Amino acid sequence: MDLLALTDFNLVARHGGFGKAARASGRPKATLSRRVAELEAALDLRLFERGARVLKLTEEGRALHERTGALLAEIGETAAAISAGGERPRGRFRVSAPLLFSQTAMGKLAAEYALRHPDVRLEVTTEDRAVDMVEEGYDLVIRVNPDPDESLIGRPFLHDRLVVVANPDLPRSTEVPIRAVVRASDRATSWAVSTETGRSDIAVDPILRLSSLTMIRDAVRAGVGAGRLPVSLVSHDLAAGRLVHWGDVVGSDIALWALYPSRRLLSARVSAFLDLLKHAFPRAEPEELAAYLG
Repeated sequence: MDLLALTDFNLVARHGGFGKAARASGRPKATLSRRVAELEAALDLRLFERGARVLKLTEEGRALHERTGALLAEIGETAAAISAGGERPRGRFRVSAPLLFSQTAMGKLAAEYALRHPDVRLEVTTEDRAVDMVEEGYDLVIRVNPDPDESLIGRPFLHDRLVVVANPDLPRSTEVPIRAVVRASDRATSWAVSTETGRSDIAVDPILRLSSLTMIRDAVRAGVGAGRLPVSLVSHDLAAGRLVHWGDVVGSDIALWALYPSRRLLSARVSAFLDLLKHAFPRAEPEELAAYLG
């Protein structure tokens, strides 16, 4: 594939027409039209629908633009940075992060990143689902205990674990199930926990089902029932005596990973964000997240 023709195609697609692309780039309109036609012939695909006044991407053209536009832009940025003697983060940077981490930490992290790198336009979206980074145009995603994916590389930057906590006034019985606040999808009838005295099972009666961990924490604080929550989210409550610790949930280790596509260059934007995570959580411990939030 002719990379110059591909570059011209993306230029026209980005500006929405040959005339606009020619004016923006200083390239002759006829040259851009010829290069796009040559690319279409080489691929045996129609990339644009050409009307009297409108130029629209075909479905194939849109897919090609989405998959190659960011790559070519990143290559151009890298070449420009190297020729300038350094890589200064600049351009658009899209991040996907899970709900709880977004609600608690991403606002502060995003602000720090923006202050450090004013030439970057950072966009953070909250997604608990597994997004397709290439298809949806993300530069980096943060995920909890992600499944192995050969197309992605990354590193864990934070560890956490679940604990069972309750309001100090909530009675705890070994004879009847304890009142519990659980996630909406949780159908467990008991919780396996470990304490200094060993492992045990706590029978639970879910009297309240909520969709977010922050809501569960607030309900547990109010004394509705016990709950399973991340250490980082309740560390301050435990220290202040607003909640008491009933045990660590067995097998509940949590790792937050920062992931990015292995087939793409590691841009200065991604490297800078990874450095920020390392600075914020140097030991990757849940207490560090609690301190960061506090």
